[in-house]
Amino acid sequence: MNTRVGLIVPSSNTVAEVDFYRHLPETATLHTARMHLDEVTPDEEAVMLDEHLPGAITDLATLRPDVVVFGCTSAGALRGNASERELIAQIGERTGAQTISVAAAVRNAIAARRAQRVGVLTPYVDALHEQEGLDVVGVRGMGITANAEIGAVEPERIAEFASDEFAGAELELLFVSCTNFRALEARERIEQDLELPVVTSNHAALESVLGELATGVTSAGA
Repeated sequence: MNTRVGLIVPSSNTVAEVDFYRHLPETATLHTARMHLDEVTPDEEAVMLDEHLPGAITDLATLRPDVVVFGCTSAGALRGNASERELIAQIGERTGAQTISVAAAVRNAIAARRAQRVGVLTPYVDALHEQEGLDVVGVRGMGITANAEIGAVEPERIAEFASDEFAGAELELLFVSCTNFRALEARERIEQDLELPVVTSNHAALESVLGELATGVTSAGA
């Protein structure tokens, strides 16, 4: 019996589903619910959480998923860690599934690599950097607000931006944020260019999902 992975993403996200499809095992199926979002700003993400997330959770619950990923890094961190934990508990209660926040998955992935000096690369504007909730050495963003434009940035451009901004920096790890950023495709090149381990939002989320799948969760509705 296939394991059902639910993925909640902003409506304008064009990358997360592709990354998940490419990296989930054949024994897992992916099912997506979307929350309306056009501009990636704190105000727009707050509206997404308050007005559009509840319906996405309700819709996703009807397929009885085994694992659910809340797939928006910045929105997960928007109101702090305590609020994020409440959000994940709410999704888990309403869907009956093991629930993963990308923001929490990122923190776990960084902690697992025991990195202390962390750099952060994002496609975001500065206003969202304050919401990331990480103790970092430096943050560099591309200043993009339109989520469709974020998803359109080529992996080669992401790798070039990483090299331009972090070459020679005294880092132990680079985190590349955003589930709608083609950073997973750029990850290997960035690691080679900077000679550092790299964690991306979708990479960290997939690590968490694969960990849950390894425990042998089975479909509630099977």
